[in-house]
Order: sequence, then structure tokens, then C-alpha cells
Amino acid sequence: MNPKYQPLFEPYTLNNGVRVKNRLTVAPMTHFASNEDGSLSEQERRFLQHRATDFGLFITAATLVAKGGKAFAGQPEAVAEKDLPSLREVARIIQGQGAKAILQIHHGGALSLPELNDRVTAPSAINGAEALTEQEVQDLVNAFAHATELAIRAGFDGVEIHGANAYLIQQFYSAQTNLRTDPWGEPLAFPLAVVDAVIAVREKHQRPDFILGYRFSPEEAGEKGLTMKETLSLVDGLMEKSLQYLHVSLWDFYKKVRRGADTNLARMAAIHQRTVGKIALIGVGNLFSADQVLAAYQTGWAEFIDVGKTVMLNPQFAKLIADGRENEIVVELDPARPDHYGIPDHLWQLCVQGGDWLPPLKGKGWQPLDI
Repeated sequence: MNPKYQPLFEPYTLNNGVRVKNRLTVAPMTHFASNEDGSLSEQERRFLQHRATDFGLFITAATLVAKGGKAFAGQPEAVAEKDLPSLREVARIIQGQGAKAILQIHHGGALSLPELNDRVTAPSAINGAEALTEQEVQDLVNAFAHATELAIRAGFDGVEIHGANAYLIQQFYSAQTNLRTDPWGEPLAFPLAVVDAVIAVREKHQRPDFILGYRFSPEEAGEKGLTMKETLSLVDGLMEKSLQYLHVSLWDFYKKVRRGADTNLARMAAIHQRTVGKIALIGVGNLFSADQVLAAYQTGWAEFIDVGKTVMLNPQFAKLIADGRENEIVVELDPARPDHYGIPDHLWQLCVQGGDWLPPLKGKGWQPLDI
């Protein structure tokens, strides 16, 4: 290994005493590759096979916790007993490569697709979704707890609560999407209820070593959209819970605060000022090369650096750095590549069309989004 990359491979001990072998994590990647019933497919199996090597944590694709919340075709599921065999295999595949396996648990809320769900529900009646009843809200809290139960039984090392990207949990937290006047209209009520329910499952199983994380998006567009003020309030609430890490969802690691805090600061820096010395923070945002990942880590804004798009192109990204072969890392997708980098068919079709949330196409580069 080139010695300059050694800091990325230093271990970190989480606040529950669990040791993570290095500072590199794999971001949850939507692969559109599970079978229709949410079970593990052969293409998904191949996609996972080599992408966790030499990483500290591997976070799975957003995994559905309850019927009615499917947000994309080919979404994996942690809904019922029938999902346990696939969950066990996913955990084994990841752990077999030496990484800790983290199951990201998710519900789409208003962003669930009508063609994939019998009924779409959300905190309030928006975008064609029906407003959840109070009992249905509690049922969804229980669904996140049940998915955690399945994750523990399947042998995962932890779960990550998906509270980002305008999906269900963020819909409860945002004034743009939560118009309720009952107790669930309080912005922190649902996110913290989910966290408490997940923690209770860990305590029931007497598994203090089971890692719990929470992912969030720091700001939203729109007059009533989330600002850093609301996000820092959320962070404060989450830090009172027995979580091991927080995970920021960003398009650009260096993007500055838009409103609600010091706009001279990068969002990552503003959040880390709040979390430093209290809870581990994972940062992400279009980091493709070894040098870009190292530079992000050396800002001191995060204890872990998350990569996703570059892992799609480089199935052994961390191993290449560890082996001193960082010059072999590719940073643009070549549509003519015959092996498609092992990317599942549907995702590959999207990749070659191009998109801001996908790896940059060869010769076109990447342009940051203003979000």
C-alpha cells in the first residue's frame, strides 16, 4: 500500500465497543436486481460477490420493511419469514469478504410506486398518496422493528434506518410533507419512535454489539423544505439515543450549507461540529478516486468515508488501494465495456443512459447538483 493511504485503513471503535477495521464504507446502492418477491436473485448475488473486500462496513440496498412501501422494482425485502433465507445469504456474502454487513431498512411512503403497491400511503395526503391513520403509523414503527428482528436472526452486524432522500421517515420530519395535526405531526415523533423501536429489539436480543445507524438528508429545496436548523435539531435528538453512527446523504461532499446555519461552512463540517466526540459520522458525495476519498477523510469532517458509484465501476475498490494498485481505479463508466462491471441488467441500462445519481459516463464527467 502507498503509505499516504494508510489513514483510510486505521481501525475505529464505535461507541458500543465494536471495532471496525477501517474508515471505508460501501454506500447503499439501488441495484434493481432482487426477484419480484424481494428475494435474492442470481444477478444480485453476483453484484454483491466482490464489492465488500477490504471495506469496514457494507450497507445494503434499501430493503423494504412493509408492503405498500416499495419504491423501486427489484427492491429487496425484510418483511416476513419468507425473507430470512435471502437475508442470511446476503449477510454471509458480505461477511465472507471481511466487511461488517449492515442492512438498510426502508419504506418509500409517498414515493412508493403505485404500480408496485396495492395502496400508497404517507404522513399526509400528498402526491396521490393516502394519509396514514394513527394505527397505520404505529404499524409502520413496528415494521421497522420487525425488520430489525429479521436482520438479527439473519446474522447481520447491524441495521441502518433510512431516514433520507424524501422517503417515508423524512416525509414525517419535513414540514413540506407532514401536515398532520395529531401527535405524529410533531417532526421528531416518527423518526425517534422508529429509532426507539429498533433499539428495543436489540435490547430484547441482548445484542449490544449490534450496530445501529441512521441516514438523513441535510436540506431540501422549497420554502418549507428542511434547512440545517431542522437537521441539527434531528441530529441532537438522534445523539440522545443509543446509535453507533449517523450517515449523511449528499450529492457533493463539499456542498455548503444553504440556509439555517453558517453558509460559509460545508454541510459535512456543520454536522460534524455537532457530532464530534459523541458519535461516528459517515460522509459521502461523489468521491471516485483514491485521492478524492483520502482528501475527504483528511478534512476531518467524518470518521468514515462512504463510496457507492465508484464501487459500481470498481468492484474491489478498497482492495485496489490496499494492494497499491490505486492507479487501476476507473472513474468513468465505459458503455462499451463487455462485462458491464458486473452491474445487473436493469441498472446497467440506466447507467448507459446516464443520470446524476449514476457513475459519470466516459468523456462526460460529473457536474454537481444544486441541492
